[in-house]
Amino acid sequence: MEVIPGDIQAFAEKYTSPEADLLYRLHRETFLKVDQPHMLSGHVQGIFLSMVSHMLRPRRILEIGTYTGYSAICLAQGLTEDGMLHTIDVNEELEDMAARYIAEAGLTRKITQHIGKAAGIIPQFNETFDLVFIDADKAGYIGYYDLVWEKLRPGGFMLADNVLYHGEVVLPETEQSNNAKAMVRFVEKAVADERAETLLLTLRDGVLLIRKK
Repeated sequence: MEVIPGDIQAFAEKYTSPEADLLYRLHRETFLKVDQPHMLSGHVQGIFLSMVSHMLRPRRILEIGTYTGYSAICLAQGLTEDGMLHTIDVNEELEDMAARYIAEAGLTRKITQHIGKAAGIIPQFNETFDLVFIDADKAGYIGYYDLVWEKLRPGGFMLADNVLYHGEVVLPETEQSNNAKAMVRFVEKAVADERAETLLLTLRDGVLLIRKK
């Protein structure tokens, strides 16, 4: 199911600042060489992530789900001078590709890659994060939310991607995939959390913006 009609998406891209050349090349290589390229944030969402980062000027960012590094590069653009983004991915086969583009972007000192299961890595951080971006296995979102919450500063923000899951979340439950069901459970948990304020953005495949009160 198409969440955003193609002509509307094209209109949005037309009136969004152009994709940087490096990100365009990363986008293209991902689609040519990597499985499930639709997982890439892409042009419009990438600009959105960059703008959020520039607005917040975060010192510490946590990204759960590196993939090929597109979103990490976008998020890192608004970091403070001494800022650092920690990004986690379970797929070691994509580590070198992401690292290559991160280096070309001049962000090697600002982005630290971690390979392994996020559930095991997150508890090891002795950091307070200003911004968290979750874009990993959908069944894990609730667990990541719980693991990260105490490490997110009051007033900090969490972004969760793919919460509309190709539009399946509005189908009858019997017609939803397991991932869509996981997304419904996740957004219901976040909305019910009195410690949080939420806004579901119909951007690309759906982004839930969460502010820690």
